[in-house]
Amino acid sequence: MLKIQDGCDHFCTYCVIPYTRGRVRSLPLADCAEQAADLKERGFREIVLTGIEIASYGKDLPEKPNLADAVEAVAQAAPGVRLHLGSLEPTVITEEFCARLAALGQLCRHFHLSLQSGCDDTLKRMARRYDTAAFLAACDRLRRYFPGCSLTADLICGFPGETEADFSATLEFLEQCEFFYVHAFPYSVRPGTKAAVMPNQLSHAQKEERVLRAREVIDRLQQRYLQAQVGKTLSVLFENEWEGHAENYCRVRAETSATRGEVLPVRITGVSGDKLLGCINDLQSMTSVL
Repeated sequence: MLKIQDGCDHFCTYCVIPYTRGRVRSLPLADCAEQAADLKERGFREIVLTGIEIASYGKDLPEKPNLADAVEAVAQAAPGVRLHLGSLEPTVITEEFCARLAALGQLCRHFHLSLQSGCDDTLKRMARRYDTAAFLAACDRLRRYFPGCSLTADLICGFPGETEADFSATLEFLEQCEFFYVHAFPYSVRPGTKAAVMPNQLSHAQKEERVLRAREVIDRLQQRYLQAQVGKTLSVLFENEWEGHAENYCRVRAETSATRGEVLPVRITGVSGDKLLGCINDLQSMTSVL
């Protein structure tokens, strides 16, 4: 984990982070590169660029670098290391952003997007800075530049004022986005936020029921994505002798053992629960770590 940023300036109506973590603070590019080089030297094979809201990276620095600049600096300092991005705001996923990152050849094909709701009315009450059309366009853009990538997201169920129609729209939107996985959780009141005093607060039972319904959709989407991997060869970073994560964030269990920390091609032969099954490819090398 390489923390490149802390804090947030957005003040979404449900969130206390700007009050507890403060405003955006970014790690200078030179420090990003230095820490990445150190991680590579110490033998790490994947670096996750993380922070509270990495899409805002650089806005507080004098040179005003952006997230793509930070990823490029890390890639240059740690060639051959897989790079993985932490949670992203869909607003940062522009054509330029995708083109620059795809050109690096080191980025893992998994992107975690901050969704929160698939209903435009709810997104407005949350004070999010995008609507469902913009979010879907970001998903399409990522899939164009990173074919076969997996998309995951966060979802708040039972936000104040969320009607049954609003929630049904959200479930339909999950299907439309074809996520690999979604972390669905019930809305919880955070004192001091605008949402805490909004009218039409939902009951605990209503929120939990919606979480269960969302998870039914999510489980189906996850199985659909996993089944689509069968027959493919994925690059897997082994975290123990039998299992590791592919570049698309799927967990893979191989039939034959590998050395911890190796990145090997694995031919996917099946699905078991939320894992992929496979065997290490006969090819002993790949032209790219991805």
